[in-house]
Amino acid sequence: MTASTTATRAHAAEPAAAARPSPRLRAWATRAPLLPALIFMIAVTQLPFVATLVISFFDWNALYPDARRFTGLANYQEVLTDADLRKSVLTTIVLTATVVLASLVIGLGLALLLNRRFRGRGVVRTLLIAPFLLVPVAAALLWKHVLYNPEYGLFNGVLHGVGGDGATQPDWISHTPLLAVELALIWQWTPFMMLILLAGLQSRDPELIEAARMDGAGNWQVFRHLTFPHLRRYLELGGLLGSIYIVQNFDAVFTITSGGLGTANLPYTVYQSFYQAHENGLASAAGVLVVIGSIVIATFALRVVSSLFREEASRA
Repeated sequence: MTASTTATRAHAAEPAAAARPSPRLRAWATRAPLLPALIFMIAVTQLPFVATLVISFFDWNALYPDARRFTGLANYQEVLTDADLRKSVLTTIVLTATVVLASLVIGLGLALLLNRRFRGRGVVRTLLIAPFLLVPVAAALLWKHVLYNPEYGLFNGVLHGVGGDGATQPDWISHTPLLAVELALIWQWTPFMMLILLAGLQSRDPELIEAARMDGAGNWQVFRHLTFPHLRRYLELGGLLGSIYIVQNFDAVFTITSGGLGTANLPYTVYQSFYQAHENGLASAAGVLVVIGSIVIATFALRVVSSLFREEASRA
């Protein structure tokens, strides 16, 4: 090969190398289509939160806009020390814990049922999922008027049918207000827990179950030593995701009790402070605390999801 031929090939390769984009340029070309979605997400979610955070440092009443002033952490101090606000925080904790635990227990039972083969399983599964597909306000109205109403509600109708004219006809919302809200939320969130746990049941190793049965293990022993440990991550995931949504729940409290009779949770208290008392700064501080609590729970939820993916990848 002559020197002139080598030089000619070198000159021909130079334009091709120059035309090849750099790795950084290729990376930006790949990310560029996602930039509009990223900008939209920042504009819709992050900018309003930043505005809320700024307002939370001001004593700002909408009825007296000229009197607003910077107060630092005073609004947060009031949220954490005010008796009514502390009560709403306690109500939020009780409501969340009760709904999540009850939904997990009932959802586990339904998942174990649907994991068996029987005629009409698809229809039963569809019917059980239906409550979760309802709009939250519609579900709350259904419980308030169709079930709880003391005059024509289903619950009192059943009592009248069983006990006759002398049967008690309680006003469920007035007598047990917090329980009334909890039952409506449990009914709506149990299908969500059931789906997560059913996915966990169907991911079990059938050979391991079969080997345990061949060794003489009964249903309870299989559930206690194999099924329940396998479902631990799925139970944690359902509990954490359910907690994120129940902590922020507003629809059931607003629709069923209007926040009265000791059922006002923190989101409803934010609504009262903002729309009824017009205390923009105080409502913003309470809202920021709700967001911080949700972020803490969501962080644990993401860790559980990541561990689930790692476990599935290691099995594959």
